[in-house]
Order: sequence, then C-alpha cells, then structure tokens
Amino acid sequence: MQFRSRLRSRIFVSFLLFGVSLTVLFAATTLVMREWLEEELIESTLQREVTRAVELNRENPMLGAGIPFTGIQGDIVARNRFAQIPFDRRLETGVYDITERDAPSGELRNYKLAVKKADDFWAFLQYDITEQRRTRDRLAAALVAAVLGFGVLSLIIAWWLSRRVLRPVIDLAGRVAGFDRDLRPPALAQHFADDEVGQLALALDDYSDRLNRLVERDREFNFDVSHELRTPLAVIRGATELLLVQNDLPEKARERLRRIDRAVRQSVELTEALLLLSRSERQGADHGHHCDVVQVVEQVVETQRSNLSARKVEVVIAVLARPELAAPPAVLAVALANLIGNAFRYTQEGEVRVEVHADRVEVLDSGPGIDPIEAAKVFERGYRGQATSGSKGAGLGLAIVRRLCDLYDWQVSLSPRPERGSRAILRFG
Repeated sequence: MQFRSRLRSRIFVSFLLFGVSLTVLFAATTLVMREWLEEELIESTLQREVTRAVELNRENPMLGAGIPFTGIQGDIVARNRFAQIPFDRRLETGVYDITERDAPSGELRNYKLAVKKADDFWAFLQYDITEQRRTRDRLAAALVAAVLGFGVLSLIIAWWLSRRVLRPVIDLAGRVAGFDRDLRPPALAQHFADDEVGQLALALDDYSDRLNRLVERDREFNFDVSHELRTPLAVIRGATELLLVQNDLPEKARERLRRIDRAVRQSVELTEALLLLSRSERQGADHGHHCDVVQVVEQVVETQRSNLSARKVEVVIAVLARPELAAPPAVLAVALANLIGNAFRYTQEGEVRVEVHADRVEVLDSGPGIDPIEAAKVFERGYRGQATSGSKGAGLGLAIVRRLCDLYDWQVSLSPRPERGSRAILRFG
C-alpha cells in the first residue's frame, strides 16, 4: 500500500494502465473488425454466388458446375436434390464453417460452405479459407507482440513522465525538508517557475512568514515577561530574607514568610525555565550548570508540602543513587514540582514515595490513580483529566514538563500502579 500511496507511483501506474489498456483495446478492435468484415464479405459473396448458380442452372440445365463466378472462386455443385452429394444432406440454406483433414497432406483445412436448397436444385459452393485463418493467427500474434512492445514503451514513458512531472514537487519537498529549525527558512518561490508548484511555493513562503512573525512575537512576549518578573521577585525574596533573620518575629508570621519565600523561589525557577523554552536554549555543562538531583528533590518536596494541607499523608524520599545532571537546577525543579505537586494534591491518605535512581526519579502515590487512556493525553497542552475537572487548573503544568523534557532529551511518563495510585517517571537521557 505504501507504493500506491506515493504521488509518483500513482502517476506511473495510471499512465502505464492507460497506455496498456489503449493498446489492448486497439488490438482487440482490430482483430474483431477484421474477423467481422472478412466473415461478412465471404458469407455474403457465397450466398450471392450460390443463388446465382441455381438461377443459371434453371435457365440452362446443361451448365452444371461450369458457371463463371464474379467474386470468390470455388467449386460449385448444382444437382438434382436426389443426386448424391459430398456434404451433409441435413444442412439447410445458409453458410457454414467446415473443417476437414486433407487426404494427401493430412493437414486440417478450413472451408466456408454455402448451401442453397430449392425444390428443383440443391446447390453447394465451397471456398477454402485456410490461408485467411492462418493470416488471422499471424495477425493476432503480431498484435500480441505489439501489445507487449507498447506495454514496455508505456512503462518507460510512464517512468520518465513521472520523474519529469514530479521533479519540481520533489525539489520543493527537498528544500522544505532541508530547513534548519533554528534559522529562518529562505524563500522558495524564487527557485520555481510561475506554475502550480511555484504558486504552492509562494503560499508556503507566505505561511512561513506569518508563522515566523507569530513565533517571534510569542518568544519576545515570553522573554519580556520572564525578564521583567525577575526584578519584583528579587525584591520580594530580599525583603523576605531580611524579615526572616529578625529574632523577635512571631512563629506564625515566620511560617507565612517561609511560604512566601518558597513561592518566590518556585516563581524564579519557573521564570528561568520559561526563558529557556522561549529561546529554545539548552544550557548545560558548557554554561557551568550542574545540579544535584537529590538536593533538588528535597527542595521540591519541601516547597510542595503546602499541597498536602492537613491530610495525613506520609512522604518518603528514597535515595537509591546520587546522580548529577548537566542542567540548571531550575529546569529539574520545575519538572519535578509538577509531578510531585500532583501526587500531593490528589493523594487523600496513604503515602507519596519519591525514589531517586541513577537514571531517573519516580514519584509513586496512593491516590485514585489514572486511566491508561488519560495517561497518554495529560501531557498535551490544555488537557485536563477527569480527576482535575473540579479544579481551576489550565492544564499547562505537565505540558511545560513535556517541553522541558524535549529540550533536554529526557522522557516523562505517567501510568497507573497495579495496586492503587499512579506512578510518574522522569528519566534522564
């Protein structure tokens, strides 16, 4: 089915079928018309001559078989109907095909036999059509050879024509496939003639310009917003740190300031991650970025504890390895904050377990779980599952996680656990 689905293949097959079908139709029509015309000519001439022979014998009974014929040559036997005849007496008036084996040579010969039965005469006119049949067979063989020859010719022309017709389309597809995703694509219309392919290239250029303007505007907006948020966040964080060092601060106020500090830290991390996404910039070891996964996990767990409220949920951090990543801590923190925050948010009782492995972080909860069909969609932008239908979320958190993973070649997945709850896995590399 893949061969037939290609445009070039469809053009190739269509032209080949057209050429072969036209040749076969012409050959069949030639054979049928020749056979029909020959049969009509021979039979009509034999009927006319045998009728003439009967009439002449009535006028002159002494003529017998010595009648000069005006058309097809043959042997005439015109006799009294009671005489012995060399043919089947049951044949009625008409023209018949007769096949006999020649006595001297033993070969089969074909005849046309015209019969005319009158009350006083029975007339038979026999005409040898063996050579006509041989000619017909030779013509049929020649036409079969012509069909095969034209079939091969159609195959060659179809192959050449499909390449010729689709060469601009293939060129256009190659130029589009060769675009660098990080650079503005060059104009296409200048490389093609003012035909259908050129119009398609012009439409692609117009669409590319509009899409680039839209992406550029989106990037500028994200960059400007993220950049401008840094200043007020830095002010809030600085003021919070100053207030927290005061010794006479009440414990209740101190706890509120800690919550503000955690929220500011989370906002700073999210701002840095969004800046990277807006620029499609992957920062790693070359930029001096390294992060301790265990340390980030502990910070995120502490930051997300407010999602547990007063529920009796046990939080366990199992450190099975201490990996380090060549990535900004903010990127890992944003990705884990969404996974751990969701586990805290939807677990009413039981346990949330965060396991740190050498190549991944797993978040296991004892919440209501997730439907396998939904699990494949929760990372889509704007998708909100059944468990979140009553919340005010916009369905963007996990979509941001997926974009960060694509930027750093990580993998993220969410699936139901066999016993109860969900399992989220963030795998590195």
